Amino acid sequence: MRFFGLKTCDTCRKALKMLDGRAVEVIDVRADGLSDADRAAIVAAFGEAAINKRSTTWRALSEAERARDVAALLEEHPTLMKRPVILHEGVWYQGWTPETQRALGVS
Repeated sequence: MRFFGLKTCDTCRKALKMLDGRAVEVIDVRADGLSDADRAAIVAAFGEAAINKRSTTWRALSEAERARDVAALLEEHPTLMKRPVILHEGVWYQGWTPETQRALGVS
């Protein structure tokens, strides 16, 4: 399982606590960044929904910056990613929703 998030994000910390005991590779998008391949896969899986439009980073962007391509935005501002994003057994999940928790067997 690969877990993309932020170590300072409350939702990510809650999710990781619930996933304790499992083999989880944690990628902190602020500290580690996103590889080109991971960014492309996340954009392919979620499209524009990959961007957290309620974040302070998003609100600080100009209209011109907001109009940019999702992949380009995530390359420049990886913390814009709606979190967490989890890759498990070839399936991408976004957010720590009850559906994601059930799919991962932790609810």
